Formats: sequence, structure tokens, C-alpha cells
Amino acid sequence: MKGRYTRLVSLWLRNDDVAAFEDFERRASRLMARHGGRIERVIRPVRGATDADTPFEIHVVSFADPQGFADYRSDPAVQELAADREKIISKTTAIEGYEAGGYSG
Repeated sequence: MKGRYTRLVSLWLRNDDVAAFEDFERRASRLMARHGGRIERVIRPVRGATDADTPFEIHVVSFADPQGFADYRSDPAVQELAADREKIISKTTAIEGYEAGGYSG
């Protein structure tokens, strides 16, 4: 497989505290960088007031390889963020894969 190890991560907020969520994500992003990771893209889907199935944000996250991601996850500083994460994020789903290139002509 070629390219960076990539995760498509969907995140749901526990409440509507967008400022706390954004602060948390900035801290998590700095920790990812220690392990060669980065948030490549952030997408906020259009959603209706009652659309609980739609995540608040979707992130395209990448690392050089799966070991970089594993190292990030086991970093004690990431473990210290767990309590904050629990207060801010109610649900997360992730799909893992690798860059596959594009289809532009």
C-alpha cells in the first residue's frame, strides 16, 4: 500500500460548546504532530436541527504509517486529554485506509 495511513474520523459533540471542542482539537493536533500526524482536512456537514445522525465534524487525519498512529494513541499526554474528550465529544467513528490518488483528468 502506498501513501500515508489515513483515518476518516466523524465526531459528534456532547453539547454545543464549539469553543471547547475547537480548543480540544488544537491540543490534540499538536500531539499528533509529535508522531508525524496531522489533520489534513476538516469538514462541517450541513445538518438540520434534528439530524442527530450527522456528525458535527469530519476529519481526514493522516500519519506516516500505522505505527505513528499507535504511538500517538499511547502517548501519555493523549491519555491526559481523555477526560476533556469525554466531556466534549459524545461519539466518534473512524474508517482507516491509505491515500489512493485522485481521478482528475
